Amino acid sequence: MICKISHFNKKLKIKYCTAAMADFRNRKHSSPFLLVYFLLIRSLFSTAADTITASARIRDGETLVSSNGVFQLGFFSLNNSTNRYVGIWYSNIPVPTYVWVANRESPLTGKNGALTVMAPGALSILNGTNGTVWSSTLTAPSPIPNPIAQLLDSGNLIVKDVNGDRFTWQSFDYPCDTLLAGIRLGWNYVTGVETYISSWRSEEDPAKGEYSSHVDPTGYPQMVLKKGDAFRYRIGPWNGLRWSGAPDTSNDPTYSVSLQMTRDEVRYTEGRVGDSVLSISRLDPNGEGVRSTWNDRTNSWTRYTNVPADNCDSYGLCGPHGSCNVGTSPSCGCLDRFVPRDPESWGRTDWSDGCLRRIALSCNGDKFLKYSAIKLPDARNTTYNVERRSLVECQADCARDCSCVAYTQLNISGDGSGCLFYHGELIDIRVMASAGQDLYIRMAASEPGGVASTSGNGGNRGRTRTIVIASATSVVVVVFVCVILVCVYGRRRKSDPIVGLFSATTHVKEAELPFFSLPTILKATDNFSNKNKLGEGGFGPVYRGVLEDGQEIAVKRLSKTSRQGVNELRNEVMLIAKLQHRNLVRTLGFCAQGEEYMLIYEYMPNHSLDLTLFDKEKSRLLDWQKRFDIINGIAKGLLYLHQDSRLRIIHRDLKASNILLDADMIPKISDFGLARSFGGNQTEAQTRRVVGTYGYMSPEYAIDGLFSVKSDIFSFGVLVLEIVSGNRNRGFLLKDHNLNLLGHAWRLYTEDSSRKLLDPCLDEAFDLGQVERAIHVGLLCVQNSPDDRPSMSSVVFMLGNDVALPQAKQPGFFTERDISIDHSSSSSNPTASYNELTITWTQGR
Repeated sequence: MICKISHFNKKLKIKYCTAAMADFRNRKHSSPFLLVYFLLIRSLFSTAADTITASARIRDGETLVSSNGVFQLGFFSLNNSTNRYVGIWYSNIPVPTYVWVANRESPLTGKNGALTVMAPGALSILNGTNGTVWSSTLTAPSPIPNPIAQLLDSGNLIVKDVNGDRFTWQSFDYPCDTLLAGIRLGWNYVTGVETYISSWRSEEDPAKGEYSSHVDPTGYPQMVLKKGDAFRYRIGPWNGLRWSGAPDTSNDPTYSVSLQMTRDEVRYTEGRVGDSVLSISRLDPNGEGVRSTWNDRTNSWTRYTNVPADNCDSYGLCGPHGSCNVGTSPSCGCLDRFVPRDPESWGRTDWSDGCLRRIALSCNGDKFLKYSAIKLPDARNTTYNVERRSLVECQADCARDCSCVAYTQLNISGDGSGCLFYHGELIDIRVMASAGQDLYIRMAASEPGGVASTSGNGGNRGRTRTIVIASATSVVVVVFVCVILVCVYGRRRKSDPIVGLFSATTHVKEAELPFFSLPTILKATDNFSNKNKLGEGGFGPVYRGVLEDGQEIAVKRLSKTSRQGVNELRNEVMLIAKLQHRNLVRTLGFCAQGEEYMLIYEYMPNHSLDLTLFDKEKSRLLDWQKRFDIINGIAKGLLYLHQDSRLRIIHRDLKASNILLDADMIPKISDFGLARSFGGNQTEAQTRRVVGTYGYMSPEYAIDGLFSVKSDIFSFGVLVLEIVSGNRNRGFLLKDHNLNLLGHAWRLYTEDSSRKLLDPCLDEAFDLGQVERAIHVGLLCVQNSPDDRPSMSSVVFMLGNDVALPQAKQPGFFTERDISIDHSSSSSNPTASYNELTITWTQGR
């Protein structure tokens, strides 16, 4: 029998046998003596075992144990590492299973640490010199004079007053990689704080990794798994019983899921019911969400589900209006009545461009076809009506709105429980083997009727055969041309490492864009060391580097798994050699060797604007004059793109993260992967593939695919209001109303109170006239109609001169939220009370 020393407090040490206690829990012994001994120990010391007061410390080697012995808290190391962490783990199973780590980013380097609770109500981890390594945040409105910390049998570590009346902090608000029953993922709109889980960096390092799982409340709430900021997997929107892409658990009495929505928060919980089954959900370092149960017979964790489960779980694999089916080969196909947007790419199994309707919509007599047994599409571009309405009423509502492209039942837990409306492209659809839902998609009046196929290829076999033949023919032609090119250029360029992406395809001259060898870049970035990684976008990671002459560079490296990234990188190469301006990031060259494709830029020591602007502490570095100078600099760079460069360039993705700041805080517009050039007198174009970032996209572009200089100007206006206020447009909420940032700025403008929009962190050292002028210009730029928005030359003039400004009109995408769900909603069959969330989508033309 293995016994263990546990320190229940500073003065008392008692020895207890964990094996004997576990036996009693499993009822394997019936010795009256041992039973009495066990009960006596519990009755005398259970309170001290799970609690620490301000007068005590838990030192390395000591532990807290929850009252029923389920969880234990203490110091631990991983394998052969000397780093020490404070964490919580299951105390009654033989496999070390850590469910929470306090100092995951700040390990101790020795065994002299201690955990203590301090008088205001905060937990702290101290090192051997009493320096603070980690400290919890205070969430109570006022400090607690006599706080205690207690480890509960749920695995939650709480800090409260000694009488238990008030809480200041709990670990369930700050989970790591494990979702225990009782943890509530989601958003608190009052505080602006999100609760989510994030993977460990590796099995040996509990620091925050690159994967995270979130409740995304954009549009209608859905559960997503991200790699960085990019969606990797999406479980689908909430349907009243579960996430629409999750297995049906409504008939499992041991498993419970619920979503609670109010004006102040959106929260999701899940877990096993009762103590009969030990279960956890964990996001592992490889980005897999794993649900496991403990098996006493094998003394191990048994997986019973994991996501992503198969290839069809990859977000957006089949592109817009594509459908993924693991039972077919290839797995991607177009929805019935849709055809590939680019047949040649489709034939090469590049499905990123997706599909389009074979007959375009007219918004005059359009009808709806039913698609069954699918995972509902990405819900970020949705609106909904939560009143009890039938499907017939949902269809009538959708038919009246030309921007509505599909609808479905909002809540499948009861008949007539609201409508979910889709706008824009339908992305990330898959066929479900079970528990799929129905989606009603808008079709042209002339489209033949009948039941739509959801196999991904239904109704298009003849067309598909034609596409395959055409694609095969195209591939043969492309291969033949490539062979000729190789023969022509091969002899002349045997030693040239530049491959097709940057040569014949892009026509980039080396004199315009210098070439950097791969060894040069590897040496400059220390072989793409993680310590030099600056960030990551859809194309791949960006690294800091230093050339042999001491020049600092930033290297954009195309990820091998990036699909659209190749096109974006090619597009950027074609444009950047022709662009030179003080407020545009300078491109130093490119590298293309083997499978590596990279662009090399000047290094910006102050990184992107969003990292400073939206950080509560760093934003103080941006006084008003710096902010106004940044606004002016961006305006001048955009004016160059629209008017003064050799090509008229539409950026199409202007946002805070694409504005870089040099050492003097001079703004530089970056990332031209989505940009388009106009020639001659062309001022407007239309695309079926809308790309960009929600929150910055103009109404005419997001809804109709129309882009022009005026769509860039709308994005600039959003950026101006963000710089003035220090708030993001997306996700902006205030207590007294539910408007987005544009709506809030508009309301203040109409009340002649624009000054109230200014970031509170700024002191009084600002020019009020400048502030109000900047806000006014920003509102002029985000007006709903493109014709009402000023040109960039007018914007630069208005910002720099004290002239009378025209009256601004209501902005586009004026958003109002009103979300409410009864808190009694819980379990797998919730009874929910909804109020409508309305998004006003106003079209410019």
